[in-house]
Amino acid sequence: MEKRILITGASGFIGSFIVEEALRRGLETWAAVRKNSPRTYLQDPRIHFIELDFADTDKLYEQLKDTQFDYIVHAAGVTKCADKHDFYKVNTEGTAHFVKAVHCSQTHLKRFVFLSSLSVFGAIREEMPYEDIKETDKPRPNTDYGKSKLKAEAAVRKPYTVTLKDVEGEAAVLQTLPYVILRPTGVYGPREKDYFLMAKSIKQHVDFSVGFKQQDITFVYVDDVVQAVFLALEKEGVDRRAYFLTDGQVYTSADFSRLLHQELGRPWWIRIKAPLFILRLACMVGDFIGKKTGKISALNNDKYHILKQRNWRCDITSARQHLGYEPQVTLEEGVRRCVAWYKKAGWL
Repeated sequence: MEKRILITGASGFIGSFIVEEALRRGLETWAAVRKNSPRTYLQDPRIHFIELDFADTDKLYEQLKDTQFDYIVHAAGVTKCADKHDFYKVNTEGTAHFVKAVHCSQTHLKRFVFLSSLSVFGAIREEMPYEDIKETDKPRPNTDYGKSKLKAEAAVRKPYTVTLKDVEGEAAVLQTLPYVILRPTGVYGPREKDYFLMAKSIKQHVDFSVGFKQQDITFVYVDDVVQAVFLALEKEGVDRRAYFLTDGQVYTSADFSRLLHQELGRPWWIRIKAPLFILRLACMVGDFIGKKTGKISALNNDKYHILKQRNWRCDITSARQHLGYEPQVTLEEGVRRCVAWYKKAGWL
């Protein structure tokens, strides 16, 4: 009998790749989407669709109770919002409602994988020379996105009292999910739009960066995130742990731009490095416009703190040792794949 997997956020960047890998592995694949979600990358006829209402625990229970899943990957969430309260409404409260409904409705669940973010740790270990952020460090998120994800992690870890029935009757049991939390750094790849803006800017002859202090940054290609997801689903003895994900390397802020420039055929360009106060002003304007129009600006308060942060190093030793995770795609190869896809898809 085929094992059954539910993937939330299935129409999103990372979620759509997880769906493809689940199908490749022969799993009965259920894609959780909103009614108005685009299904551009969900065209395979083998996909089972399910609409979930993350705003209401009772509705989620009704939507989930008739279908048992072996695996659940919770990739749904928002990375940018015009109103900061939406981060908590979607990422924190939505996850809490979903987790409680899963506790009550899923009796055969083998593993629950939650996609969090390195952003839950915020700007720590920023004294030079920079050191890797470690699992034992205390998270100090400095963005609403990071704060909402940290609270969502707490919801995933939280034990719930559920009523279980058997031949002898009913019993109230306090239980926690068999969860694994993954905390990827900046995820890039085909279909992703934020890093694409850098490629578009360079294509238009401008490379823009901010801050004069050294910045150590990390990346992970989407295929390696998907690799980690399925390792987390299948490995024994990794329950109730959280793991960082990168490609295992550390880069300077100029490396990504240089590789994009190379893959785009080395067009002439102007490289602008602006002080942080210029970014601060631009993000304040972006926030103001976003609140007035309801349209999310690429430059906003959260983005300011993300770009301002100087240290994005983290230690992936645990992911390697416990999950067997080994990054396969270097930044150079990943950028090459991205630019090829942008051109083929007509984005560039």
